[in-house]
Amino acid sequence: MNDDHLNADSFVLFDLAGTTYAVRSGDVQQLEMIEHITPVPNSAEAVEGVVFSRGQIIPAINLRIRFGFPKIAFDARARLIVVNVEGRSVGLIVDAAREFKRIPAESINPPSENLSGTSGKYLAAIATQDDRLILLLNLAEVVKTAAEIETEVEN
Repeated sequence: MNDDHLNADSFVLFDLAGTTYAVRSGDVQQLEMIEHITPVPNSAEAVEGVVFSRGQIIPAINLRIRFGFPKIAFDARARLIVVNVEGRSVGLIVDAAREFKRIPAESINPPSENLSGTSGKYLAAIATQDDRLILLLNLAEVVKTAAEIETEVEN
């Protein structure tokens, strides 16, 4: 019997600009279709606005913009991944999310030291599984702009 699943963490995988990314399942509160996003004046460029989800007002960050990819119109596959980071709920807007996967620890490697600058800070690790690369996010870095907008929304 294969015991790989005992040493594997569970992740939610999502697509963004043709690349597969992942966040730990334990950090995800829910996955939702994108409905109404209320714009917030003078917010950071990557912050699309706020959404009302399960009784909470949550900042929604467009990961395409956050990562420097071109913005596209939301389609039926686009999703809002609501994550909890350091006690705050934040929505991440992605192109598609529908896969939950266990990734064995031995398949996860730290990002190369050649990845520096802003984009390198967003990566916690890189996993290889079934001949594909999966970029694991450092959520604390990704949602930094959300802390700024959350303060504005609460006041």
